[in-house]
Amino acid sequence: MLDEQLGEITRGVVEIVSFEELTKKLQKNRPLKVKVGFDPTAPDIHLGHTVVMQKMRQFQDAGHEVIFLIGDFTGMIGDPSGRSATRPPLSREEVLENAKTYQAQIAKILDPERTTIAFNSQWMDNMVVSDFIKLTSVQTVARMLERDDFKKRYTQNQPISIHEFLYPFIQGYDSVALEADIELGGTDQIFNLFMGREIQKAYGQEPQVVMTLPLLEGTDGIQKMSKSYDNYIGVDDTPDDMFGKVMSITDELMWRYYELLSSKTIEEIERLKNDVNGGVLHPMDVKMDLAYELVARFHTSEQAQESRDGFLQVFRKKSLPDEMPHIVIDDENTWICSILKEAGLTGSTSEAKRLIAQGAVKINQQKAFDDKLILAKGEHIIQVGKRRFAQVEIR
Repeated sequence: MLDEQLGEITRGVVEIVSFEELTKKLQKNRPLKVKVGFDPTAPDIHLGHTVVMQKMRQFQDAGHEVIFLIGDFTGMIGDPSGRSATRPPLSREEVLENAKTYQAQIAKILDPERTTIAFNSQWMDNMVVSDFIKLTSVQTVARMLERDDFKKRYTQNQPISIHEFLYPFIQGYDSVALEADIELGGTDQIFNLFMGREIQKAYGQEPQVVMTLPLLEGTDGIQKMSKSYDNYIGVDDTPDDMFGKVMSITDELMWRYYELLSSKTIEEIERLKNDVNGGVLHPMDVKMDLAYELVARFHTSEQAQESRDGFLQVFRKKSLPDEMPHIVIDDENTWICSILKEAGLTGSTSEAKRLIAQGAVKINQQKAFDDKLILAKGEHIIQVGKRRFAQVEIR
């Protein structure tokens, strides 16, 4: 039972500090407190956030207590992680307005009945100056400048505001206030997560286990997904927008999205890769399956199908030539290979069979693999290769 739980909750994790500590905590036979902090500096939860949120759901399903910590206090500072310049501070009103949207959106991933929502202003607003000085005495300036983003800015003579130094202390103290057993975060959060361990030790608590998860690249395939970079897919995007944004990513990036977002197993994803590389499946079809899965998860399967149909309709219009031969066949039982020959798309029925086997023939934008196919009555767009098209009407 323990091995099964460990296998599930550690899948896809980049680093665990430490695995031995995690095992000991799981053996305590009590629900563990699993903390994840979110700064409401923007109103949208996007697919990048859901990587860690899916891990939260796995902990919930294993019977543990998940704490969705909204950093309404730290949000007014702005997380300096990965930043080359100081973030502009937000007002309390802006932060609280964004926080409202978070509470509605998390229900799409987490079980609301088993999710504790906390705000770090609950304890930070009441902390007196003497207690805050005690908190900041846990670390030295030299240790703070070891942090990669601070170090880069310092050596490049870029300004670092004092309040940015305070952010990791507050995030760390959140773990003390919540008595966190485990904290999850992206790989860009390593310094903040380890600060939580150090501060818990200083306050006489058992240090939390740190688990980092990969960062999801945005639709540009370069920067991490973020509203700041305008490369994000929001969980509240309309079904059509979500579907279209997923379809806009590169074929290479698609596999990263499959690995971090899809419910498919690693073995299933590998089979899909092999089928694409072997020409059995077209990358666009596999990407549409991913887009369908994500839209169905955050909306409904009916809306996912509508978005898929709508995308195909637009795609077909864009991908078809303005003019193509129109062939009329009066025999409703005509063999597909004969149709290809009669339409001038192949030189013989044997060539038609070979091209179908190679996946080079499409009927109404779908690959045809059955060389014994009999087309139904009606109009069909037949494509061979990239440039040969014919509109065939079966009567």
